[in-house]
Amino acid sequence: MLPSRIPIVRRILDRRPLRPPNLKCNLPGPRLFTQNSQMLLVSRTSPRPELPYLYVSSASRFPQAASSFQYQSRLARYLTTERKERIKSEAKLTVHYLFYGHLIAGGVIALIWLVSIEIKERRYQTPPEWSFKTRSLYRTARIISEPNFSISGITEWPQVGNNYWVALSRLEDPSLDGKGLQIPPGDDHRAYVVGIDALGFTRNGLDLTPKSEEWRRGYYSALMGAARAAEHLDEEVRDTTRNITFPAEHMIGPSNPRPKPVPHGAASPPLEENCVPASESPQTFYTKILTSTGFSTRQRLDAALAYADWLDFKGLHESAEEMYDWGLDIAMGALPTGVNNVVDTQTGIISNSATYVSNNLLKATTALAIHHAQNHNLTSALSILLSVLRARKQLSLPPIPDPPKAELSTMEWIISTAKFILITPPYPPPPPSGDEVPIRTPKAICEEAAIMAHIGEILFASPNDDPKAPRKATKRQDTLRKQQSGLSWTRDAVDVSESTLTSLDEADLDGRQTCAECLRTGMDNWSAMVRKMLKDQQHPVSTKEEKVDNGRGWFWERQSTTEEVEEDEGEWEHELQLVDERMGSIQRLLENEAASRELRKPGAWFGLG
Repeated sequence: MLPSRIPIVRRILDRRPLRPPNLKCNLPGPRLFTQNSQMLLVSRTSPRPELPYLYVSSASRFPQAASSFQYQSRLARYLTTERKERIKSEAKLTVHYLFYGHLIAGGVIALIWLVSIEIKERRYQTPPEWSFKTRSLYRTARIISEPNFSISGITEWPQVGNNYWVALSRLEDPSLDGKGLQIPPGDDHRAYVVGIDALGFTRNGLDLTPKSEEWRRGYYSALMGAARAAEHLDEEVRDTTRNITFPAEHMIGPSNPRPKPVPHGAASPPLEENCVPASESPQTFYTKILTSTGFSTRQRLDAALAYADWLDFKGLHESAEEMYDWGLDIAMGALPTGVNNVVDTQTGIISNSATYVSNNLLKATTALAIHHAQNHNLTSALSILLSVLRARKQLSLPPIPDPPKAELSTMEWIISTAKFILITPPYPPPPPSGDEVPIRTPKAICEEAAIMAHIGEILFASPNDDPKAPRKATKRQDTLRKQQSGLSWTRDAVDVSESTLTSLDEADLDGRQTCAECLRTGMDNWSAMVRKMLKDQQHPVSTKEEKVDNGRGWFWERQSTTEEVEEDEGEWEHELQLVDERMGSIQRLLENEAASRELRKPGAWFGLG
């Protein structure tokens, strides 16, 4: 059967027509090995599958068209519809991410800025009536004037003054923050140039009664800050061509024929024709406080004492004493009606029979005594300080404090903390005017210790000018007796301030700072006094021999010997060793106190303390 079928198969194969295939017919779809459907391709290609191990490169057959063919084929294989859609979606996501990322970053930056403003506001509170710009200028001036603001420790007082002066010009402008103020008739309202801005200042006092107490208190603080900046810029000039401040000693001109060279790396010295004073005189700001109506007695007294201290620094001692007397008159003028004969206006000594001694009166008399001591009028200073100390000892004790409240529960603590964080605390209440009789609080006790330290310093430094001294008491013995008395007063001051500081409540920041300052000053004075006594005892042998000879007399039995002199030296050496040991312990106490006080300040944990 098989042989008969073979010729038939061959016959059928031979009858197939030899012609090219019909391209119009529907070709079968490609086999999906490495490609997607034909509908997804950009350009039409061969339906035959292209496998890597079956593909023959056309570069060997057509070298010239190989590169263009490969590029077109790769592009055709890459730019598919799926990839186009993916690229579009990725581009949209990129735009969305960038937009929302910038939006979130801007929100975070704005939040940090608002938090920093809130922290600064809580530390340097400003009256709510002020505009945002005025409050920012005031806060910036306060922050820049802090000693630890700059790494170098140098305060940029021109910048501090500019911020205060611009804030004051806005506060005194009736169209801005000074609405309701009446400019006194005849006031020159002179223009003062700061940088490139012309600022208007009133030289006379203003009637501040239409403004609120918070506004007046902030205005007073700005005036005192401007006066302090003016004190530091008193002997400096500003180059108008470069807007740079220089000390007047570097200015080149006829009024300064021998100018000092500027430090290395500083700008070139200015010419006199291009210079103007760097600031108004401090007198302008102090006088404005003293002549304005609406300030409290304490505010006017503080301005008078600050101005008097400035005059003392400038060497105008007579003018300074007149200003101290003016401050004493301010304190006495605020006493209640019928209270007389409290202070002797000629000497400044508080009367023994005085029953109403206000806090301002104690402050004014203490400042007057320090002025006398600095100008070598030790007798008057000592008499005034002793009367002030006696008046302070007679103050009434504070009332018994209320028992401490029970501790807050966890929920109450959470609620109080949330309120503290989210709600801005109100502007602090006004401080006491100082017209009332003070109470013998722990802070007042530390102020007593400060007066005791002043008395000890005056006694230690006072010369031997007592004409009633007995004939056998030599000048050296009388001086030694005064020095030992002053040293005893200083020891007592250190003991009182240290015991009060260690027992004081941590919440009383003002009192703890007063005690710390008194303790530091008393300890420094004690150390200096002991070293001075030891140095005097360690004089050359001739002084010792003179001291031994001074003990010899005709009719008295006691005689100083060399052994007694050496015994005195050993005594002072031993006390100096005790002072050094106590200085170390007190120094650690003061460092811990300063660290804890910085941590209790608002904004200390955010780099603003």
